[in-house]
Amino acid sequence: MYGISIPAVLVAALATFIIGGPWYRIFGATWRREANAHEMNKHPALVFGTAYVLSVIAVALLAVWLGPETNWERGLTVGASVGVAFVATSFGINYAFGGRSIKLFAIDGGYHILQFAGFGLILGLWP
Repeated sequence: MYGISIPAVLVAALATFIIGGPWYRIFGATWRREANAHEMNKHPALVFGTAYVLSVIAVALLAVWLGPETNWERGLTVGASVGVAFVATSFGINYAFGGRSIKLFAIDGGYHILQFAGFGLILGLWP
C-alpha cells in the first residue's frame, strides 16, 4: 500500500492512547464540565476499539502523505501541521456553530494537534 509499513501504522495509532490518557487525566474534569459529559454511555471496549480503528485510518492516510522515505522531523512537522490546519480547525468550526466553549476547543484541539504530531513522529522514526 504505497510503500508504507503496516506495523508502523498500527503502532503509531497507539499514540491516540499514549497521548490521550495523560492529556485527559490532566484536563478531564474541565473537559467533562465544558462538554457536559458525566459518564461514558457506551461500553469502554466499543469506545476504545472505535478510537483505535479510526486512528489507524488517520495514520494510514498520513503515512501515504508522508511517503516511505520520511524522517522524524518531517513526520513531526507534517503531523503537527495536519493537526492544526485540518483537525483542530475543523473542531473549531463545529464548536463555533455548536456554541461550545473556548476551553473545550483548547482541550480537544490541543489533544489532536499532539496526537497527529505523535502519529507523524512515530512514522518518521520507524525503521
